[in-house]
Amino acid sequence: MTPFPETTPGALAGLKVLDLSRVLAGPWCTQILADLGADVVKIERPGAGDDTRHWGPPFLKDENGNDTTQASYFTACNRNKRSVTIDMATEDGQQLIRQMALQADVVVENFKVGGLAQYGLDHESLRALNPRLIYCSVTGFGQDGPYAERAGYDLMVQAMTGMMSITGRPDSEPGGGGLRVGVALIDLFTGVYASSAILAALNVRHSTGQGQHIDMALLDVGMAILANQAAGFLATGQAPTRQGNSHPSLAPYQDFPTLDGAMLLAIGNDGQFQRFCAAAGQPQWAQDERFATNTLRVKHRAVLIPAMEAITRTRTTADWIALLEDKAVPCGPINDIAQAFDDAQVKARGLRVEQPRWPAGEVGDGVARIAGVASPLRLSATPPVLRYAPPALGQHTDEVLRELGLDAAHITALRVSGVL
Repeated sequence: MTPFPETTPGALAGLKVLDLSRVLAGPWCTQILADLGADVVKIERPGAGDDTRHWGPPFLKDENGNDTTQASYFTACNRNKRSVTIDMATEDGQQLIRQMALQADVVVENFKVGGLAQYGLDHESLRALNPRLIYCSVTGFGQDGPYAERAGYDLMVQAMTGMMSITGRPDSEPGGGGLRVGVALIDLFTGVYASSAILAALNVRHSTGQGQHIDMALLDVGMAILANQAAGFLATGQAPTRQGNSHPSLAPYQDFPTLDGAMLLAIGNDGQFQRFCAAAGQPQWAQDERFATNTLRVKHRAVLIPAMEAITRTRTTADWIALLEDKAVPCGPINDIAQAFDDAQVKARGLRVEQPRWPAGEVGDGVARIAGVASPLRLSATPPVLRYAPPALGQHTDEVLRELGLDAAHITALRVSGVL
């Protein structure tokens, strides 16, 4: 993902998205749409903005390398959007948002169930104004059911769905116990699922001319992404447990100690295991009837893994990678994030991107440039575009309101009255 001129159309060029969401799941969804070329207008509270603007440290740096008051968390999921500050608790603010909804193709919001009805900005109210509108609601537990009114958070849902029961080391080992995943995985997956649902609804609209309501729940997504672990439980009735970095259905498929640290082996078939054994100087393992197939290796992992660990400790991580990489045996280092960004393949794929916070010649909030991670979506003809850095609070308010037809005097009056 590299910067493209604004004249280069993205895959979703012409799509207008009104983003009433904040924190992570909703903004992650709308950033995906924005990267693909949609015009995403993010509505934020005057003077405060999205909660994640204040979730620091760490904070963005100014031109002199000093901390600003703007948390870096916000930048993870809000690039390519335009920020507009509107107080939706005011009648004038509600009217402005309704005007935007009239022109929008998609609305994304993550208020509590029924929370926007008091402002006349709920699905039914906006659908009456714009029947073509696709309205995506993101909540913790969905629009119905006994928990519908509850607030939902990623960590809570990781615990409720059983995700934490399969993450971490067994209780019997040092450091054992349930752990959350290192990023807000359920929020992020909810954003990805929501963007897919929106694109599906847009496709339906091509033939029907009608929008629809999308009900996205963190709980639903958390259960869905249990994937093979859920399938295993449903097939056997036995709940899986934590087993550290080993795999419930594959062996050897985990971390191994080396002379200078650790490495990761991800052996997924018998051929890979045989090639590993030959390279490691232990061809007899591949002939051992206990290890002849993956199913047998899983059954006898308590014998196999300690034997392998004794061998993997004899070489450095780099030596193992050099030994195995040309033998089609999946092996790699266990990097920290700094090492990951320094990786040759990461650099070759251009996964670190940087954008100017303000257009050339404009002076803003002291933040000159913002670094981020490139979109993983690689479309040959209509690649993701970099148009806007994660915006300063209200950076595009005047611009967007002028597009609605408001003149400078009207905008000034709204700002004086506290609507903007």
